[in-house]
Amino acid sequence: MAKKTLEDLKKLREQGRKKRDLVKSGTTSKNIQIIVGMGTCGIAAGAGKSFDTFIAELDAHNLDNAAVTQTGCMGLCYVEPTVEVIVPGMPSVIYGEVDGEAARRIVREHILKQRMVNNHVFDRPAVDIIQDGGK
Repeated sequence: MAKKTLEDLKKLREQGRKKRDLVKSGTTSKNIQIIVGMGTCGIAAGAGKSFDTFIAELDAHNLDNAAVTQTGCMGLCYVEPTVEVIVPGMPSVIYGEVDGEAARRIVREHILKQRMVNNHVFDRPAVDIIQDGGK
């Protein structure tokens, strides 16, 4: 392995800081919350990859007002990995079967455009809210 330069180390430190800022444990002051179910059923279904994809996608869009956290089983084992998304001005939504592509869509559509990704919604708010796109 090649030796790391001081610039390489500075870049790694900055990447670590960015990741640390996106991944928060407990309460956070960030107004967008992505909570990934990381119980044994979620982990077995690929929640770790979903978690990492959310972090990468938030970073790619420079969304510093969002945090990714983890929780235990949400009780929807049949649609793991499950993710709860909380965005101001929209109802809290639990998505199921959230693989890497679904995670990218959730960031791009739900968070950036404030439109629910209906084919992954498993714990639904009222029907009139879904038809209106969650606004």
